[in-house]
Amino acid sequence: MAEELTIGFVGNPNCGKTTLFNAYTGANLKVANWPGVTVEKKEGRFQYHDREYKLVDLPGTYSLTSYTMEEQVTRQYILSDDVDVIIDVADASSLGRNLYLTLQLIELGKPVILALNMMDIVEKRGMEIDTHRLPEMLGIPVIPVSARRKTGLDILMHAAAHHKDHKHDIPLIHHHGEDEPQTLQTKHRHHHHSEYAMVYSDELEDKIDLVMDALRAKYPDLRNYRWHALKLLERDKEITAQYPVDLPDVLDRSYEKDIINQKYDFIDEVIQEVLVNKDRKAAVTDKADKFLVNRWLGLPIFLVIMALVFFLTFTIGDWLKGYFETGLELFSGGVRGGLESLHVPAAVISLLVDGIISGVGGILTFLPNIFILFLALAFLEDSGYMARVAYVMDGIMGRLGLSGRSFIPMVLGFGCTVPAIMASRALENKRDRYKTMLITPFMSCSARLPIYVLFSQMFFPENAMVVAFSLYVLGLVVAVLIAFLTHLIDKKHDREDTLLIELPEFKAPSAHTIAIYVWEKVKDYLTKAGTTIFLASIVMWFLLNFGPSGYSTDMGSTFGSVLGRWIVPFFAPIGLGFWQVVVALIAGISAKEVVVSSCAVLFGISNVTTAAGMSSLMATLGGMGFGALNAYCLMTFSLLYVPCAATLATIKKETGSWGWTGFVALFQIAVAWLVTFLVYHVGLLL
Repeated sequence: MAEELTIGFVGNPNCGKTTLFNAYTGANLKVANWPGVTVEKKEGRFQYHDREYKLVDLPGTYSLTSYTMEEQVTRQYILSDDVDVIIDVADASSLGRNLYLTLQLIELGKPVILALNMMDIVEKRGMEIDTHRLPEMLGIPVIPVSARRKTGLDILMHAAAHHKDHKHDIPLIHHHGEDEPQTLQTKHRHHHHSEYAMVYSDELEDKIDLVMDALRAKYPDLRNYRWHALKLLERDKEITAQYPVDLPDVLDRSYEKDIINQKYDFIDEVIQEVLVNKDRKAAVTDKADKFLVNRWLGLPIFLVIMALVFFLTFTIGDWLKGYFETGLELFSGGVRGGLESLHVPAAVISLLVDGIISGVGGILTFLPNIFILFLALAFLEDSGYMARVAYVMDGIMGRLGLSGRSFIPMVLGFGCTVPAIMASRALENKRDRYKTMLITPFMSCSARLPIYVLFSQMFFPENAMVVAFSLYVLGLVVAVLIAFLTHLIDKKHDREDTLLIELPEFKAPSAHTIAIYVWEKVKDYLTKAGTTIFLASIVMWFLLNFGPSGYSTDMGSTFGSVLGRWIVPFFAPIGLGFWQVVVALIAGISAKEVVVSSCAVLFGISNVTTAAGMSSLMATLGGMGFGALNAYCLMTFSLLYVPCAATLATIKKETGSWGWTGFVALFQIAVAWLVTFLVYHVGLLL
């Protein structure tokens, strides 16, 4: 078998790069961190024509002038010897914007292949791309593909295998008009148009040549002198520090803007020659964007869409949940009956049925709601809508002293706080990253959904969806208010920052991409149910069945009740002065879903999510004086208090600071207490 070929997938954000990567690798993914940093990398392997291919999905970037942590990782990787071939995935429907990165990759001097993705959208617009002329102008293979339809994949891999050892097998043919083609091509003392795709003005080319000569003399082992010369002319900090040259008359200023402008001039020339019917508009997207990114309508539309998501989550999710509840009830009853017939000790029966089955099974019944939520979020993400939400919020975030990019992690927080915290890497400024990590946990992640579903359906049966949606809005409002307050405190570090984000073409979401996304989330949920929640249910059972005098059926004399009663005074002013509720909230630090499983164990209800179970739990709570206002306070505190253990671990990993992690935890408890206090006492007045 031939040696393994390592291919790096590079491209702008939202170009379909990950969809193409998934089309090759499927679920055969390996996720890890880049050495020395906390940016995730995805690797996948597959075989094609008896050859092993290793694919690396690099973080999206608009250029090789890196600012964010993820952009720096992409640049360092493609500069290293680890990659054999670079596949530049470009959105063919936005070819002009994508070619800027392509030209920078070509200048690296490594084997590059341009994969024109989303060709189906180009065809729908009535446009055509001359795939014969484009390689002539760029000097690299150009392969049309559709990641969504999985077309052109074999040809792309064949080109990668062939192009690895044939960097210059496509001749460059430049046309600069019929008047004086030879004049433009031979004016400079070097015939650069036959060597390079991107040729600059004579003034710049002279400077490039002089810098290259100096680099050759000082650094004889350097591989790509032209690329390093360009970076020195741009005053790139990293290259200037690594390869300084003494040319004060040549490097007299930064030529970055000149280089950028001339690149875009060449891109315009390329587009004029290769794109037919380019003036046809993407009518559907343009019409939709008049409303979706409108200054006044964008945010209300986002809230309406999220309300629709929760309507589906509750209606369809609850309908499916009913079948899960019935199955759990039958299973629980069968296990209890079987164990009793075998004369198993009561303590063991209680552990298995009231502890494990009640705790883990109760959480599993919420799987349909979780599935619908992630399905909806995946649909919105892959269709191109979530990028527009970030764009709409850019102005608001700017007024709060945060980068417009900060709303992207906040939006991701609706799914899971862990990847949302990790997404803060996209921020250039460390201060912005820390602020974003402080407010992102206030967004209502999917782990809190089981709490909302259970208590809203018990105490607000007619308005369960509205109550749950209000908590999502409350989390967003609290996050914005905290950001505003930190901005007022931190005024001296105020700065302007704009959001550079591609608004992708609206498209039909890829069923394959959505399936992988939803499966990964469902798998994480099931894994959590089988590990964290399983262990938490056992620990909770022991705390509620053992006390100073050993095993006891009197829960009031157990370790759990002692702990709960000791902390009750802290929770009493916010309407949660019940030791059982306190214990459930403490257990919820391991994972927010554990609050529900703990309630099942605390009150000895093996089928807490069924109609009978909820009725029984509500009657028990009512007997304690726990009503609708207390239930809303419980949901509010669960929304805002200390994030789960996995989130805290992620914050520690991202910041490298136990101090900051501890501050985030204590800060969230304080905010949760204060907001819940206001909710409770305003509720009492009403």
